[in-house]
Amino acid sequence: MVNRTRIYAVSYLNSRALTYGLEHGGLDHGFEILYDIPSECARQVRTGGAPAGVIPSIEYARAGADYAIVPEIAIASDGPVGSILLFHKVPVRRIRKVAMDTSSRTSVALAWIVLEEKYGLGFDSFDHPPDVSAMLESADAALVIGDPALEYTDRPEPRLDLGEAWRELTGLPFVYAFWAGKDGGLTPGEVERLIASKEQGVSALDEIAELHAGNRSRPTSFYASYLKDNLAYVLGDRERSGLMEFYGLAHARGLIPDVPELRFYPRQ
Repeated sequence: MVNRTRIYAVSYLNSRALTYGLEHGGLDHGFEILYDIPSECARQVRTGGAPAGVIPSIEYARAGADYAIVPEIAIASDGPVGSILLFHKVPVRRIRKVAMDTSSRTSVALAWIVLEEKYGLGFDSFDHPPDVSAMLESADAALVIGDPALEYTDRPEPRLDLGEAWRELTGLPFVYAFWAGKDGGLTPGEVERLIASKEQGVSALDEIAELHAGNRSRPTSFYASYLKDNLAYVLGDRERSGLMEFYGLAHARGLIPDVPELRFYPRQ
């Protein structure tokens, strides 16, 4: 039996472009791909369940070990992201309690930074599963991320798109997640296959949207627009600048122990 390299990928639609070539593009690879929410992907990498995975960007700074990033790949936005939403029942500047979907600690940290830095707010927060109605029974605002946030976009409450708020605050893109793992956990050949998989996925966003829409109430065009208009899959110079700005602001608030250096896996 051939040993396969286990990797964890985020189960949300926003990461399907990253694994498309591995799952549907005919790429010859030796990966075993498992899917879960972002925080669980990070836990699996941290505890040795997999050498690498798609992890929230803040987890790289909290790793406490030598991690490396797969170059050229990210889940990012340069403006409204459409799936990191803070629903609120009072005006933003009157928010005093926030229910947080903790599926990704990056989004929680982003919410803290935006509300404190952009709006000057002091508030309390608590963890809650992503159910906006239940969250707003006990809080002024509800942070919901990923696929649940997409399905809530027709709710009547006003909402703050945190990708848009970050762009207004810093003028930079925001990087939500990327492939990363233990230094040496991926070979140069495996890194190349992950990059090739993403490139195939970016060329197949309509097909990815159609597959996702299969048993959902929204049309394929809704998900295609999200993938094409809200998300970016590159980790270029501007994205790296946005990432380092995030780390600097997170460190200033005690959300991460240090501002990490960006280290990358070597390519072939």
